[in-house]
Amino acid sequence: MQSKYSQMWEQCLGIIRDIIPAEQFSSWFSPLSFVSYVDNELTIACPSEFFSEQLDERYMRVMGMALKRVFNERVQLIYQYPVVADDPTSSVKVGSTHPSPVVKPAPNASSNPFKEKCSDEIDSQLKPDLTFENYCIGDSNKVAGSIGEAIANDPRIQTFNPLFIFGPCGVGKTHLIQAIGIRIKEHDPRARVLYITARLFESQFTSATQRGKINEFIAFYQSIDTLIIDDIQDLIGKDKTQRTFFHIFNHLKQNNKQLIMTSDCRPSEMEGMEERLLSRFKSGMTAQLEKPDLKLRIEVLRRKALHDGVVLPEDVIQFIAANVTESIRELEGVVVSLMAHATFMNKEISVELARRVLANSVKMHKRNINFDTVAREVCEFYNIEQNLLFAKSRKREVSDARQMVMYLVKKHTNMPLKAIGTKLQRTHATVLYACRQIDERIPLDRKLQEEVTAIEQQLMSK
Repeated sequence: MQSKYSQMWEQCLGIIRDIIPAEQFSSWFSPLSFVSYVDNELTIACPSEFFSEQLDERYMRVMGMALKRVFNERVQLIYQYPVVADDPTSSVKVGSTHPSPVVKPAPNASSNPFKEKCSDEIDSQLKPDLTFENYCIGDSNKVAGSIGEAIANDPRIQTFNPLFIFGPCGVGKTHLIQAIGIRIKEHDPRARVLYITARLFESQFTSATQRGKINEFIAFYQSIDTLIIDDIQDLIGKDKTQRTFFHIFNHLKQNNKQLIMTSDCRPSEMEGMEERLLSRFKSGMTAQLEKPDLKLRIEVLRRKALHDGVVLPEDVIQFIAANVTESIRELEGVVVSLMAHATFMNKEISVELARRVLANSVKMHKRNINFDTVAREVCEFYNIEQNLLFAKSRKREVSDARQMVMYLVKKHTNMPLKAIGTKLQRTHATVLYACRQIDERIPLDRKLQEEVTAIEQQLMSK
């Protein structure tokens, strides 16, 4: 009896073949096969859940017409597709509002419904200079950086799969995820690692759809060992692309392949993204990259200058780091602009030149720093009574703190040297001497550099 129904299914395919283009029929109907027909329920085997969704979306009308003509008006279509053991998905039924019966996985089903895993090499789209060695770690990115290195050193670790990194623009998300990919390739050159932006992924999907190559598109992405997608928020509102990515994501996750994504917002804030995708984004590790703190900004500037072969005076580094606070990308851009200005204007790099560059290129960091705030922070740092600054004590710790106050007030306020001296009951010459002393020591004294950085960080946070 079932052979009779199998022939009826072939009649349906004949009707559909006469209606749609041959290429579309070959892509979407040739992979289907008859399973059974019982009590008006026609069960058809298809490659995957994604495949069944695409059939419904593209060919619901033509399939419904053919099935009703050959079978009857009450026929209901059930798709049977392979499932992975730890994701016992059921079936999909067309034309019924009632839950469909569970359909077991097809025997000996491949985990890849389209092709066996690709073996040819791919271009990973990784930039060789975006490595962990060039990545600066600070309090604002320590957690994400540590997790990234753990994955890169052993991508078989599933604790952090998927890894979802979020934070504002310019804080180093792309550098971090590229560094993960590069380290994985260093450990295993044969690993299929791919970095791609969500926008390019969406563009590729649209092109594959238009060319009738969607199966090849899916097969390629399901062959990846580590998939790194930047700016995943760009898929918001792209419903068809989201559905496709959902199935790729599921396949990779179920086969213990690593997924890494970045976004400018946390998953809970991604309105317009399918709930089932969001639940998967949250199923692994979510890490935030915050705006770089002062210490990290200083380290970024030093490394950028070293990389570009530029000599940045310490006071210039401190000035830029204190005023460019939003992103690492801005810091690097300032160094490039500073180099260009110094070259074309034939001037040495100085705080004054940096001030001019910053005034034209970035929004200056607004802060309310005056003599009293500097004196308070310096005394707290050195753990001395503030009234000792104004006394005639010559103790080393008091003298050092007093010089630090003079230096930082001169650097961060418009207060004249004479006024600074008057506040501390010292002369104009004493203040000038103290500032020169610290200026000369900073490049040579690492401990002094750290002290200045720590105090300035407290000043900027007020």
